[in-house]
Amino acid sequence: MIKKLGKIALVTFLVSSYAVFANDTFQAEDIFALEYASNIKVSPNGEKLVYIRNSNDIMKDSKNRSLWMVDVESKTQIPLFADENQYYSPKWSPDGEKIAFLSNSSGSTQVHVHYIKENRTALVSRIQGNISNLTWSPDGQWFAYHHKVKAKRTSLAKMPKKPKGAKWSKPAIVIDQAYYQADGRGLVTPGYEQIFVIPAEGGTPRQVTSGEFHHRGKLEWTNNGKNIVFSANRSKDWEYERLESDLYSVNVSNGELTQLTQAPGREYNPEFSDNGKTLAFLSTSNALNPYRNAKLNLMNWSSKNSKEIASDFDRSIMNPKWISSSKLVFAYDDFGKRKIAIITTKGKIADLNDTVTGTTLGRPYISGEFDANSSGTIAFSHGSPYRPSDVALVSTKGKVTQVTQLNEDLLAHKSLGEVHEINYKSSFDGEQIQGWYITPPNFDPKKKYPLIIEIHGGPHLAYGPHFSAELQRFAQEGYVVFYDNHRGSSSYGERFAMLLKYKYSSKEDFADHDSGVDAMIDKGFIDENNLFIAGGSAGGIATAYAIGLTDRFNAALVAKPVINWLSKVLTADSGLGQIPTQFPGMPWEHVEHYWQRSPMSLVGNVTTPTMLITGEEDLRTPMAETEQFYQALKLRKIDTVLVKVPDSFHGIASRPSRMITKIEHTLAWFEKYKKESSDNK
Repeated sequence: MIKKLGKIALVTFLVSSYAVFANDTFQAEDIFALEYASNIKVSPNGEKLVYIRNSNDIMKDSKNRSLWMVDVESKTQIPLFADENQYYSPKWSPDGEKIAFLSNSSGSTQVHVHYIKENRTALVSRIQGNISNLTWSPDGQWFAYHHKVKAKRTSLAKMPKKPKGAKWSKPAIVIDQAYYQADGRGLVTPGYEQIFVIPAEGGTPRQVTSGEFHHRGKLEWTNNGKNIVFSANRSKDWEYERLESDLYSVNVSNGELTQLTQAPGREYNPEFSDNGKTLAFLSTSNALNPYRNAKLNLMNWSSKNSKEIASDFDRSIMNPKWISSSKLVFAYDDFGKRKIAIITTKGKIADLNDTVTGTTLGRPYISGEFDANSSGTIAFSHGSPYRPSDVALVSTKGKVTQVTQLNEDLLAHKSLGEVHEINYKSSFDGEQIQGWYITPPNFDPKKKYPLIIEIHGGPHLAYGPHFSAELQRFAQEGYVVFYDNHRGSSSYGERFAMLLKYKYSSKEDFADHDSGVDAMIDKGFIDENNLFIAGGSAGGIATAYAIGLTDRFNAALVAKPVINWLSKVLTADSGLGQIPTQFPGMPWEHVEHYWQRSPMSLVGNVTTPTMLITGEEDLRTPMAETEQFYQALKLRKIDTVLVKVPDSFHGIASRPSRMITKIEHTLAWFEKYKKESSDNK
């Protein structure tokens, strides 16, 4: 069915319902007005781009996602869909004349196809449940996608029949899955992710995979359109084999499966060259380590023989895209930045750009994405320490052209904190540590400023010189904000990441943070009497651990932490993957080790006033972890406050108001314990 959307003419430029007031500093309410670009997709001929424009709605406290199209030559953009509905996951048709996307405009999330020349849009699917990894067939006649096929919950007891009209309690839920809960979703609904196909003009979906296995990740059609390549673990013990998956090919007509790889570890992210002769894919080892680099492999499709290229490249390769029969573009993280690079089929690598960033607004995590194809057009999310992501182009010579300026209306007239790099050595072993610090607007190096050290999560993630609404707010209130990539952080190679194996948290990563504070004090503008510490998730663990080792901080903010590893790994949603890779064995076999890694083991030393904040529905670091620390500190009569975020899972800053809640509560807590600076007496 094809219908013309009359709403297209009534474009709503819905940045938010927030009115921008004349203020030259970054305020809490400005968070609602921030925008960023994501899901950037290049047309087959490279002449057009589509992207998702993300903004916030202050009235609904939620994100708006609209779909925009850019002309590459003129750099002009037009809205395709910008109204009260949500639009995401755009995909160009092979002929470049249509754009498929997912939207809730029909009342539930469904597949739509927009015909560009005709300016008409078709509702293609009527599917009940989630749709993911939507992919066009090479001839443009079909879509493939993932969809969860529900299974019945286990039932053990036969209950008596309920009398008509009786009001009994809800029936008991019987759980027999090893992986039974997930943060953000709660109890996992029984069922398995299967691959389906549906006609691109609408019709009846058809399931092409089966079995009690999940078939997830990127889908890749063969050039003749007869098969789909995908990644899955189809072992009977798949629940326990979190580090294993292989590539398979399924015949779309009859469902016949062919296993393509069987190496130890994971093979995933298949990507055919334009001529269909070579399949690129990524792989990681199955070593029981908390960090593993992803490697690039090439498979000769005719012989099915594979080889790994650039084996000695000590970074994790992401999202390889063919731009010719002998070259691919990929992304990788390096020293706190995300880069785009070209790699030849012989393994030669050349960097193009290092400003891929800006798709996370809260804290300065490495983020961002790109898209490319054989047209030669490479588009990416371009940001800076002072702006979230815009749409930009980069040539194969490295020339960058920015296309959009989504936040100039909000930020151009504001004075933001300036981001600086700092490098220093850890007092533990002399390991070189990279960090950054933000100075307040109108910074005067002759004055003394209070310092906040903010520790990233993961722990195998990384911060960098990227836009951060949270840290900019701290800087606006007069703090110098310091953050580092301590041992264990990604983007520095496997050796550096593995320095934290079985040491999460420890005196070693604490030394990295503590040495950074000393290095900041040595600069001469930090008030030693006003030092504060904060962190979330793994950073919350590190913060709680730190205040058990030192009393140098005036106050601490511990967000969504693990306090007792013995209880956490057996109650959270991540135990199946975490226990084998981050610990030497099961908790009951290594009680002393788990306890040594737990901040609770040091709680008797804590004297630092501490605020704790966690989402009430958090299943990654359950509320009971936070409550254990709160109760212990209260029993010791340490000034402590517990902030519970209603209806929130692990991502307590996922909604604008929640991000503001976290920021403003932190500032209020630190202000309570800020001493008068000797510099101002």
